[in-house]
Amino acid sequence: MFNLTKIFGDANEKYIKKLNPLLDKIDRLEAEFSQLKDEDFPLKTQAFQERIKEKESLDDLLPEAFALLREASKRVLNQRHYRVQLIGGIVLHQGKIAEMKTGEGKTLTATLPLYLNALSGKGAHLVTVNDYLARRDMVWMGQIFHFLGLSTSCLNHEQSFLYDPQFKKEEEEDKIRDALGGFKIVEDYLKPCTRKEAYLADITYTTNNELGFDYLKDNMVFSFKDKVQRDLNYVIVDEVDSVLIDESRTPLIISAPDTESSKWYLEFARIIPRLKKEIDYEIDEKLRVATLTEAGINKVEEILGKGDIYNERGIKYLHFLEQALKANTLFFRDKDYVVKDGEIVIVDPSTGRLMPGRRWSAGLHQAIEAKERVLVKPESLTLASITFQNYFRMYAKLAGMTGTAITSAEEFDKVYKLDVIIVPTNKKMIRKDLKDKIFKTEKAKFEAVIVKIKEKHEQGQPILVGTTSIEKNEYLGKLLEREGIPHSILNAKNHEKEGEIIAQAGKKGGVTVATNMAGRGVDIILGGNPGSKEEKQAVLDLGGLYVIGTERHEARRIDNQLRGRAGRQGDPGTSEFYLSLQDDLVRIFGGDRIMTIMERFNIPDDMPIENNLISKSVESAQSKIEGMHFDSRKYTLEYDDVLNIQRTRIYKERDAILKKADDNTLRAFLLEKVQENKEAYLNKIKEVGEDNMKQIERIASLRIIDTMWQEHLENMESLRESVRIRAYGQRDPLIEYKKEGRIMFEDLMKDIDFKIIDSILKAQITIQPKEVIKQVLSLKKKVGRNEPCPCGSGKKYKNCCGG
Repeated sequence: MFNLTKIFGDANEKYIKKLNPLLDKIDRLEAEFSQLKDEDFPLKTQAFQERIKEKESLDDLLPEAFALLREASKRVLNQRHYRVQLIGGIVLHQGKIAEMKTGEGKTLTATLPLYLNALSGKGAHLVTVNDYLARRDMVWMGQIFHFLGLSTSCLNHEQSFLYDPQFKKEEEEDKIRDALGGFKIVEDYLKPCTRKEAYLADITYTTNNELGFDYLKDNMVFSFKDKVQRDLNYVIVDEVDSVLIDESRTPLIISAPDTESSKWYLEFARIIPRLKKEIDYEIDEKLRVATLTEAGINKVEEILGKGDIYNERGIKYLHFLEQALKANTLFFRDKDYVVKDGEIVIVDPSTGRLMPGRRWSAGLHQAIEAKERVLVKPESLTLASITFQNYFRMYAKLAGMTGTAITSAEEFDKVYKLDVIIVPTNKKMIRKDLKDKIFKTEKAKFEAVIVKIKEKHEQGQPILVGTTSIEKNEYLGKLLEREGIPHSILNAKNHEKEGEIIAQAGKKGGVTVATNMAGRGVDIILGGNPGSKEEKQAVLDLGGLYVIGTERHEARRIDNQLRGRAGRQGDPGTSEFYLSLQDDLVRIFGGDRIMTIMERFNIPDDMPIENNLISKSVESAQSKIEGMHFDSRKYTLEYDDVLNIQRTRIYKERDAILKKADDNTLRAFLLEKVQENKEAYLNKIKEVGEDNMKQIERIASLRIIDTMWQEHLENMESLRESVRIRAYGQRDPLIEYKKEGRIMFEDLMKDIDFKIIDSILKAQITIQPKEVIKQVLSLKKKVGRNEPCPCGSGKKYKNCCGG
């Protein structure tokens, strides 16, 4: 059997050795750069940028850029990058994953490649796991980048910020802030800005969700200037295993708001029977398509009391109208479906059998429910979606860092083509990792945990206890209250305070109970933060931080992250796991067998056993679960890869229309697509006027693409569900999905061209005199010049009725 650890170890050592000449070069520059004046640093940055414009590579610039940033960090934060942090920076610049143990300074390490890659002017992103860490790191590290003449921003869910030195406080307070910067945000340094401004900054700190959703939203805008993201240049993903592995099974989805959809399906179900075949709509039975005529559109608009349903504000009715028309003219009761127990049940056209639980997509099922006057169930229309795998693979260069990546090295290589490099620790690790203690019952396990906490607390040794859920977290908290042991509780309910709680977990006598994932990104400094040398020494003498795990996680990485809380930067520390045969992981994977052994030897409930066989069984269970999750992620990605090709093409088509609309070349593009209707198209321009026609062309083109892409996503989801069944017929579902998905997409692209021209020719303009609008506005409250115009045009008041 291959010794993977040895194979990885040998390759890793060779890689690190090869970096030594580069590291020596950086070190030799330190004396020279220490002579620079503060005002020289932005000038050096400008000189680097000029050299890049003259085609000098980032690799050639690396020694000088890293040496300059290290000197800036010394002056601004009083923190000098260790040699191992330089190694980490090189690994990240080369587009690899740097495995760096807890407390080795990943946040400071990342500043090196961020600075170097931002010099190109194309932007550099640092992705972290939550808004809190993004804000903290931007404020903390932003002062280094500002000193060097680069801008730094932060994108949170609710708000975007730029690092602004104008809010800087007194020097004495600033020193305190540098000490607290690892866990506390100084809000004064956060200057609100637009999301577009945040993306235009040289360096941006944000979360994976914000990036993914902004990408999807950018591909739904109606003007190119409304896009916020630039081309995706360079990204470092912090806690890369969490973002690219743990969260990658669930795609990002933007769904249509569904507050009123049921009402509109019912409304249109009443309208369609009032329309007459051949006069108001036509049916093509071969293609199974129903289309409204000009007279039909006019009649619907008259019934609704709305203007032009093909314009930007009326387009929302189009979806309900088209589905209602299909439901009433193409789908028939007791043929295509039956009404059973108040529900619409689809009839399988091949077998004639009922298909309970299956639903037609894109709102068709709701339209039929409305037609038959049964309960209209809510729809969830997918407007856009993407997986993290496919989003991050769009970056020109992707890198990552974490304390625990080597266990997932195979997946990083297969999915992302990312190598994992283990960066050596700055000081030798001396933490003691004790054997697992296993108890028969959960009650006995927690009682033993309390005994251990009490013992260590009385000695004054700080303790961090990890739990796998909020429920267990709060249960343990109640047991500690019963014993009168002061403690801090940290879980998702109070995560806003996580930085401060975790930062103080190293205080003498401290007891902190945290869910395993909580507080990541914050170092636990012995003696507290900030603390005195005396306080730190007292904790060191007691053996450092004592970490207790109360259950094994499904992924070994999470267990290792908890262990890694102790023993940072060569400090002493201890880690120990307490398990029970009632823990989910042990119970599901062989708990009964172990229970039989314990009962055979008549082991009492409160007596722990430390057995290598049982520990190996737990590790084996973790490997099985990790394998299952890997298969699940692989499955998600394989199917999304098919959609990704289509998504890329449709978004390129959409971007082309946005650009052409902005530079007035859309007309020529559309006229190429018009064949027999060219004369009607030119007449339409005369009828509505040049300016109105430009608006119609832009809105109709984009809305048709968006609407049909949304329907296509629903159809592809239905296809994905249906091809699974074909596996029983010895056919590969993925091959079937690719084959049929390609045909569906080609049909979609043809239909888009046809429908764009059709909707433009059917569009009508309703002109409201400005004088009337102004008269109405004068009766209402005063409208600010930069506020949206109340007429509903979507423009600012000063550019519309207030002009």
